[in-house]
Amino acid sequence: MADESRELVLYVQSKKAVTTFYRPPPSSSRGPIAGPSTAAAPSGSEESQSVGEPVFFLSDDQSRCMALTEEIAGKRGFHVRVVDVEKAGRLERLITEHLRGVQKFPVLISPLGRRLEGVEQFTEDDLAAIMPTDLKSVRAFSYLKVRGGDLDRIRRLLETLPEVKELHFLTGDWDILVVLDFEPSVSNKRRVLDFVTDRIRGIPEILDTSTVVPEYSLTKFPLT
Repeated sequence: MADESRELVLYVQSKKAVTTFYRPPPSSSRGPIAGPSTAAAPSGSEESQSVGEPVFFLSDDQSRCMALTEEIAGKRGFHVRVVDVEKAGRLERLITEHLRGVQKFPVLISPLGRRLEGVEQFTEDDLAAIMPTDLKSVRAFSYLKVRGGDLDRIRRLLETLPEVKELHFLTGDWDILVVLDFEPSVSNKRRVLDFVTDRIRGIPEILDTSTVVPEYSLTKFPLT
C-alpha cells in the first residue's frame, strides 16, 4: 500500500481531437497503402467505425512537466498519481471540485495541500521544495572567529576545501559561518570535528571554531 504522506496528485488537461483519417485493414499491408483520396473504409466495417473516434493528447508543455515531476519524485521517494481532468470519471470529477477556479494546468498538489499551478511553476527548485527529502550526506555548520588580516586569503583557503560548500560572512561574535558537507560514510561526529580542528583551525588566522552536527537533516534544495 502506497504511503499517502508521500503521494502527490498531478492534474493535467488533455485536448480532444477527432480522427478523420482512414485506417487501412491489416490485410492491406501486403499491397499499396490507401490514403483518404484513393480509398474509403467499407461501410459497417471495424475500420470505418474507428473513423471519428475521439483521441486525447497532452501538450508538450504539460508532458514535460509530468516527466520532470515523475523524475524528481523518483529521486526523492515520492509517488505521483496523474489524473487527466478531461477523461476523469464522474466520481473523480467530484473529487476534483477543489480545482474549481484553476485557470492553468498542470496542477500538482502535495500531501499537505501545497500546490503548483501552470507550467511556469514547474521548475526543479519548486518541485524540490514541494517534495522535501532526507539528506544522504552529513551536513555540519561551523562558526569561525577570524584574526584581522587578509580576509580574501582566508576565503580562498576555505574555498579550496571540497567539504566546504557555503561561506557566510557575519557581524557579531562570529565572523564566518561555514556549511560543510561530507560523504555518508563520515557518520561519526568525531570525524567531522577532526576535520574542523585539523583543516580549518590549521589556518593561522582562524582563532576559534564552534561546530554543530545535526542528528537528522532534510532538504528542499535540488539534489546534486
